[in-house]
Amino acid sequence: MGSLSKKNAYLCTMMKKITLTLALLTQCVVLLFSQVNLFPTPATAFRGRGVFYVNKHTLAEGNGDYAAQLAAGWAESINALGLPEHDAVKNRVRLNLNKELNLKKEGYTLTVSSEEVLLEASSESGLFYANEALLQLIRFYKGVLPVLRINDYPRYEWRGFMLDESRHFFGKETVKQYLDVMASLRMNVLHWHLTDEPGWRIEIKRYPKLTTVGAVGNYHDPNATAAFYTQEDIKEIVAYAAERHIMIVPEFDMPGHATAVCRAYPEVSGGGEGRWQHFTFHPCKDETYEFINNILDELVALFPSPYIHIGGDEVHYGNRSWFTDPDIQQFIKDKDLKNEVGLEHYFIRRVAAMVAAKGKTLVGWDELVDAGVSPARAVVMWWRHDRRSQLVKALEQGFRVIMTPRRPLYGDFVQYGTHKIGRFWNGYNPVEDIYRFPDPVVHLMKGCEDQIMGLQMSMWTERIADKKRLDYMVFPRLVAVAESGWTPAKAKEYSLFMQKLPLFLNYLDSKNIYYFNPFHPDARLEPAEPAKKEDVLQDG
Repeated sequence: MGSLSKKNAYLCTMMKKITLTLALLTQCVVLLFSQVNLFPTPATAFRGRGVFYVNKHTLAEGNGDYAAQLAAGWAESINALGLPEHDAVKNRVRLNLNKELNLKKEGYTLTVSSEEVLLEASSESGLFYANEALLQLIRFYKGVLPVLRINDYPRYEWRGFMLDESRHFFGKETVKQYLDVMASLRMNVLHWHLTDEPGWRIEIKRYPKLTTVGAVGNYHDPNATAAFYTQEDIKEIVAYAAERHIMIVPEFDMPGHATAVCRAYPEVSGGGEGRWQHFTFHPCKDETYEFINNILDELVALFPSPYIHIGGDEVHYGNRSWFTDPDIQQFIKDKDLKNEVGLEHYFIRRVAAMVAAKGKTLVGWDELVDAGVSPARAVVMWWRHDRRSQLVKALEQGFRVIMTPRRPLYGDFVQYGTHKIGRFWNGYNPVEDIYRFPDPVVHLMKGCEDQIMGLQMSMWTERIADKKRLDYMVFPRLVAVAESGWTPAKAKEYSLFMQKLPLFLNYLDSKNIYYFNPFHPDARLEPAEPAKKEDVLQDG
């Protein structure tokens, strides 16, 4: 009887293993069968028999104003692809915007038959994404589309990319090219880091020295010619992004990382010496808050985004003068703020009230969690990957959270083991780690999933001085970020993603974008970093 029981137990175990194996095989077969050459991978896709030929005779028509607008750009988009000639068959693409359709937010359906292509959505953004998906399919299948049906929608509402232009300035055409690529990848937020220590990069008419003085210099050269965006430039780029359903969120970093501002207007500086001179705003002067409020007025007028990012991080690096300034110490005592950290939090709360009074929601780095700001007024960006407790604390307090942890979502970390220029932190940030995110932290969000707004790649540019190096550090990692932000977990499969990635690399070639090739790591040299000028930026 004992041996029979053991045999039965063994058979049960084997049957469970076989069942699990068959389930995994079935899942793989389904993924393979539904795989289409599209980035990011759609929620569901089903292939049929037959093809649809796209040619110069293919007509596009929309059922209303916005749909007709997209259809009107069809011929130009197709001509730009340089497709091979097919038989002159008259077929059509229909774009249908219908608010009554039962589709998820930003979702769409794309149906290809041998006679027509039908794009349907219940929102303008959804129809735009459907059109971008179709253009990708046409590009990757060279105009011969397989019969298929796609039902697609995003995993997260915030699918972002942060560009730091304080350390180095890249200019309008670079930003527009990145917006084009983001739109193709269904990314919808550009977090624009325009102020920090090396330079202030946006014209503020009330304070002209922000650009005549504050915009001088960059991370490698403290005397570099002033570089910044005029307000007309900003309006142009914001409009360009809006056409692609991308929201631009500006960052005005404070109370730390304010060096460029305070050397232009030292009367609002918190002091400091040497490397840290002018790093913080003066936290106790009414003049400081009036200055900040006036700048916020101009930013709010330029950026229609409901969000304003105010930084709020790493104040401790440059607030040593707070400990010795008698006026600051008296202010801490009078306000019962306990210490310098309490003063920092007072500053954040006061600015948060300003932002709220302007009808905007404040966004800040994860130090914000401890500042006593109401979760109804603020969104937290979790960036310190080694402090998962900050993510948990933010969720427990009721904050909405955007995930951008250094590992794996900071683009200034190297992406391959032999690379020399960039950051390491017990490792680096390869495509695979980005693709598998947020799996390693999903368990921390249990019960709070609806508070997770999404994720973004953050590209800090201390060691990125030109576009070639910027492109190399961004691509192809941004493609993996897009998929992590859009594609449902059950539809993701890294090996299949890598199988089709060469198609996107070819697209980058067509745009003259210099990228790291993970399939041939030594085929393209890692762009060099310029030597840093020896003279230290002297503030004031």
